[in-house]
Amino acid sequence: MASVTTATARDAAELSAELGGFKEVQRLAYACAEAVAAQLRPGVTERTAARMQREWLRERGVQDWFHLPFAWFGDRTAFVNFRVPLQFFPTHRVLEPGMPFILDLAPVHQGFTADIGYSGCLGLNPVHDRLLADLEAHRALILREVRERRSLREIYEDVDRLMVRQGYANRHRAYPFGVIAHKIDRVGQRRWSPTVFGFGVGSLRGLASDALRGHRDGWSPLWSPYRFSDHPPAPGLWAVEPHLGFRGTGAKFEEILVVTDSADPQESAFWLDDDLPHVRRWQEERAA
Repeated sequence: MASVTTATARDAAELSAELGGFKEVQRLAYACAEAVAAQLRPGVTERTAARMQREWLRERGVQDWFHLPFAWFGDRTAFVNFRVPLQFFPTHRVLEPGMPFILDLAPVHQGFTADIGYSGCLGLNPVHDRLLADLEAHRALILREVRERRSLREIYEDVDRLMVRQGYANRHRAYPFGVIAHKIDRVGQRRWSPTVFGFGVGSLRGLASDALRGHRDGWSPLWSPYRFSDHPPAPGLWAVEPHLGFRGTGAKFEEILVVTDSADPQESAFWLDDDLPHVRRWQEERAA
């Protein structure tokens, strides 16, 4: 997707249609996560849960991926002792009653990309419930500071400080380059869509192209705690995933944030969709 800019009425209509495509695939991804989560039972392994996601999406026409589905159970939701990238891939870890889990999937459908994270638990787990509730403040903080045009690095540090105040550890720092977010874009459709280390080749090419262009223009498609992210948010779509950890329990959400170059604060940044499982959960908790 080209940078999201202030546009004429015609361009605005095209942009609305474009965002509609991303919203549709993001909702498809969350529908997959909810459907698979509802089928998880004691004894299911991470590999089985990942396969269930792939099969569900392929039955609905998905043939390409930003990355193949992941599943993490128990203390792996908090990336305990993760040291190398291979540890992110699904294992034979078995789901047990009371265990938290995270499903992370990034399908590409009809050229549109989504990257989502869904946190759940097999039964009651008060610690996990608290983590999910406390993620709401991070969603609000990120949107507010993006609209203020704070640098990505500053926002990252503010998320860190909020986690410390809440009593949690930053677990997105365990991701490659410590990212809390990355840019996503349209991907050209192909009959055959190969993956490399679990990532779609087309999506990797797009991210590499953004990295080269950003290096030239002074911005990065990776939102990290490092110097290369010391710039205001670049217009476009960002898959954002604050990830909290507490004593072997982890929880996160991941969804698309739209950033534009509009001077209007409300239009300069907004979450693509507010009708998502974690948002509905927070709304229901406030209404209770």
